[in-house]
Amino acid sequence: MSVYNSGNEKMLKTCIESIRNQSNSEWEMIICDDGSSDCTYELIKKLCQKDSRIIIIRNPTNMKASAARNRCLSLAVGQYIAIMDADDYSAANRLEAQFNYLENNAKVDFVGTGACLFDESGVWGTRIYAKQPVERDFLFVLPFVHASIMFRREALQNVGGYNESWKVVRSEDYDLIMRLYKAGYRGANMKQQLYHVREDQDAFRRRKYRYRWNEMIVRFEGFKGMGLLPAAWPYVIKPLIVGLIPHKFLQFLKEKHYNK
Repeated sequence: MSVYNSGNEKMLKTCIESIRNQSNSEWEMIICDDGSSDCTYELIKKLCQKDSRIIIIRNPTNMKASAARNRCLSLAVGQYIAIMDADDYSAANRLEAQFNYLENNAKVDFVGTGACLFDESGVWGTRIYAKQPVERDFLFVLPFVHASIMFRREALQNVGGYNESWKVVRSEDYDLIMRLYKAGYRGANMKQQLYHVREDQDAFRRRKYRYRWNEMIVRFEGFKGMGLLPAAWPYVIKPLIVGLIPHKFLQFLKEKHYNK
């Protein structure tokens, strides 16, 4: 888990406790504070004290999510690697369900789950993607809830982990999964909603327009690598168009889409 300036104790406690309370207790949790300038690091230490299964590291400066996650990966010793975002939380049986799935499906290299979307008012939508996404499923949107994924360790290692280039900031998940597909690895989705994604106004405000250019670059390189061009060109420029839609109207469209 990478975390940066998330100094909300209630939010962090909900996130961390959702892993502490997993039905499968054979895990280690590695948290990288990515150079937070608020009280995040102190809060994490307070919430995780006396639990030897939790390892806390800290970057001296904000190195962005890819570099922070790669630091966590360099310390991980498990056969499987699960991702977690600091403002979300997992269902109590998430890790057990994903572990069992990968143990019983040798041809699947990583598995995500369905997700509930929530804000301060409660759950307002869901995300459930294709059971076994193929290349064309990447055109409209990343067909996985990234933070819900559990990977086989060797798959992540063999593609070099997360890309730390400035070109993928805020789209490092899209970049990673498309590189995995290009390398011949394949993922699947469980329909159970075992992950809860915080989608509130703060989440929308973090999606600044300049990051839409990053996503366009990631889409171009990813679609090219998966052999989807030139037909996929309209989807390459999609982020620039979506970025012009007012936040409130975009939220309305998302609610309609995901509830459908």
